[in-house]
Amino acid sequence: MADVTKKKRKKKGRAGDLKNIITLEHVSKSYETGSPALDDISLKIEKGEFVFIVGDSGSGKSTLIKLLLRELKATEGEVKVLGYDLNRIRRRKIPMFRRNIGIVFQDFRLLKDRNVYENVAFAQRIIQVPSKEMKRNVPEILASVGLAGKYKARPKQLSGGEQQRVAIARALVNKPTLLLCDEPTGNLDPKNSLEIMKMLEEINQKGTTVLVVTHNKEIVNSMEKRVITLKRGVIISDEEKGAYIDED
Repeated sequence: MADVTKKKRKKKGRAGDLKNIITLEHVSKSYETGSPALDDISLKIEKGEFVFIVGDSGSGKSTLIKLLLRELKATEGEVKVLGYDLNRIRRRKIPMFRRNIGIVFQDFRLLKDRNVYENVAFAQRIIQVPSKEMKRNVPEILASVGLAGKYKARPKQLSGGEQQRVAIARALVNKPTLLLCDEPTGNLDPKNSLEIMKMLEEINQKGTTVLVVTHNKEIVNSMEKRVITLKRGVIISDEEKGAYIDED
């Protein structure tokens, strides 16, 4: 009887009972040429946190995101995300691991030949959500990002801010535990940037762990969240209610 209970608990889902959503221990990532992109970094991000990752170009931000998605494998150290050891995870299990992660990019990456509804539904089709559930889930998530009336529109008919809202809806429709945002306001004006960040904050307040890579100094300073600063592959600052550090 005890064995059955143990199996059920194990099957429940890796992210559900975790305190730390992300754990990096002495992680380095080197490429064939040049200095290490990341050099002996350690950090922990707890469930429910909102964290900014900042730093100049070449500081290691993009490499960090790719390690968290297991697009790259660390040269040294331990990378754990959602309870998965990403140095040891089997290749066939990577798609299952990524189902628990929503991703938002600077350039939206929408399917230009499909309307808003189909762009969001695409994320559900990938994991084979039944049609009946999809028809309920997609309108709900579009309404939550303020696009209930735009479901038939094509991306080219939308503003930049609206396109990013579609991208966020697509990232959230599968109810991820972790949301990774790589320069989500990079192509937006200040007004739309602020609206997108307010939306991400609301998402975080509902329980999703949010990690945002950004160059937007004004947003980082105004939101007073945890800020991790990278420089040349090293963490030079990690502060609660931090600020954007200007580098020489």
